[in-house]
Amino acid sequence: MSYDLSPFGADEPGAAGALDGAGGRAEGSASAAPALSQPPTIYDVARIAGVSIASVSRVLNGRRNPRPETRDRVLQAVTDLGFVPDGAARALSARLKEVVGVVVRRPRWQPNDILADEDENLQFPDMINRGMEIVAQRHGFDLLIRSVGVDERDAATRIFALARKSDGIILHDRVLSPDELARLARQVPVVTLAGVPTPGTVNVHADNEAGMRELARHLIADHGYRTLAYLAGHWDSPDSLNRGNALAGVAADAGVTLLQGEAWRGSYQAADSARAIEALIGAGVRLPDAIVCANDQSAIGVLHALSQHGIAVPGDVAVTGFDDIPVARHLHPQLTSVRQSIQDMGATAFETVYAMIGREPGQAGDARGQDITLPTRLVRRESCGCGAQPAGPGSERGAR
Repeated sequence: MSYDLSPFGADEPGAAGALDGAGGRAEGSASAAPALSQPPTIYDVARIAGVSIASVSRVLNGRRNPRPETRDRVLQAVTDLGFVPDGAARALSARLKEVVGVVVRRPRWQPNDILADEDENLQFPDMINRGMEIVAQRHGFDLLIRSVGVDERDAATRIFALARKSDGIILHDRVLSPDELARLARQVPVVTLAGVPTPGTVNVHADNEAGMRELARHLIADHGYRTLAYLAGHWDSPDSLNRGNALAGVAADAGVTLLQGEAWRGSYQAADSARAIEALIGAGVRLPDAIVCANDQSAIGVLHALSQHGIAVPGDVAVTGFDDIPVARHLHPQLTSVRQSIQDMGATAFETVYAMIGREPGQAGDARGQDITLPTRLVRRESCGCGAQPAGPGSERGAR
């Protein structure tokens, strides 16, 4: 699923049209109302007027002073359709806050660490949020963003407080227990990222398995690497687990050695990843042919640690990432990574939760229980050995 991320809002002249009640793209204008076999609904008004449901709500309830052209289109559609809001519809409109809450897991602060600023940058979640923001503006919604700490003990209390201020919730990471997530989903529509779908929620994620399999086959078949290591993310991250399992499957099929475990964990952070490599080198562990990182942020830490010890990349050891955040192409060497459509992920998450708002489970437009998978592709650069210079004098790939 992919979305046009142009800056036009649904109510702007030149926009492609609003989403109808079932999540489809509306065509036409208020002057082209079709005959309806059932009494018209607010979704019909939005579709015919070519605006969002939120815009119809603002016009009918006299809130936020909608633009004159929007008001005219809505009122014309109401007249053409003969739409008469019933009490329940008015009550629903009055309760709509036009806000979606977004929860981000904040990385652990690393005081006095050279890579602390890199981890605080939050490039990946910020790009996802930008995708959400663009689509939210089209629907007349705002985002209310809250961060919770990796080790925060009472994150659920703050997330439930956010839910009371929101029409729906998007969770970036696994920040709630299964029981807490089920309870939250009974209160508001919930979409997760890097999670797993449940009967009450929807999950949106990249095709982790396909992306990692493509990367692993490239390292093994094209470069001939015979020992790999997986530097994992958070221990409870489904994305990290799925990427690691896919890598392990390809390695096993090819008869390649794969190093993994707690010693090989970077927790998605540059600082933690650098420390993990420092500890392994300090313990005299023989480095593999290639270190496969769970994300690009981890790879940044690995590259830093290896450079501190004079270990050449890719001459002595190859390094790869996952996500393909913009900085990946500016590192030295440029980072080989698996690209996900990061803004599309945010756009898809918002469109999904928006389609769920105001609907009971099982109604048209409700996607509860679904797992929405977005495509990935391998981006080959220098850090895996593609187009790189040979190792320097005295460097031998087999002796590290």
